[in-house]
Amino acid sequence: MSAPLILIVEDEPTIASAIARRLTAEGYRAQTVGDGLAAVLAAAALSPELVLLDVMLPGIDGLEVCRRVQAERPVPVLMLTARDDETDKLIGLGVGADDYMTKPFSMRELVARIKALLRRVERAKQLGAPAVPDAPIQAGDLLIDRASRRVTRAGDEVHLTPTEFDLLVFLAESPRTVLTREKLLEHVWDWVDASGTRTVDSHIKAVRRKLGADLIRTVHGVGYAFEPCEEAEDG
Repeated sequence: MSAPLILIVEDEPTIASAIARRLTAEGYRAQTVGDGLAAVLAAAALSPELVLLDVMLPGIDGLEVCRRVQAERPVPVLMLTARDDETDKLIGLGVGADDYMTKPFSMRELVARIKALLRRVERAKQLGAPAVPDAPIQAGDLLIDRASRRVTRAGDEVHLTPTEFDLLVFLAESPRTVLTREKLLEHVWDWVDASGTRTVDSHIKAVRRKLGADLIRTVHGVGYAFEPCEEAEDG
């Protein structure tokens, strides 16, 4: 079985080559491209297991690249942003990215994020389709169909990224139960440390933006709870 192929989309040659060297040393195959259009073409031609995608690119930007790549086939996308801007991150999550990192970043954390994303994909493949599909979750006008991985609210289908869907399901499976950010990281992202709690917050905001703020309650300093029948706090 060949090593996972990671497509690195980065217009700074020094950064791209450094990432490629590190990933190769970790046992992955790495392919680099330096602009948005080349990224879309490479993703279609190579079918990488993961795309590492810079937001700021020549030609079409990373957000548009993410849209086009995800329209062709679902693939984990880890976005790199030069600014610690919450709006940029939410937009990135909204167009199909699974995670993001802000430059400058440590290679060690980058590798950890990549490994976590790939573990989740592999785990989903191994589980396959259950003999008896999980029953849909109905909460008021919200319907979560776990078998087809579709979400509707008030009859309208809402597109969630794979990570957003997994996060919503994990919360909804334990209604009115406060789940800590650390527990969400462990079960949804497959992380074993608490270094990415802001990632949880950003994904929660993205889910609220798409489905409404009333579904997920913030418990300040602790975590979140799925409570569709109660007024949610802003968080």
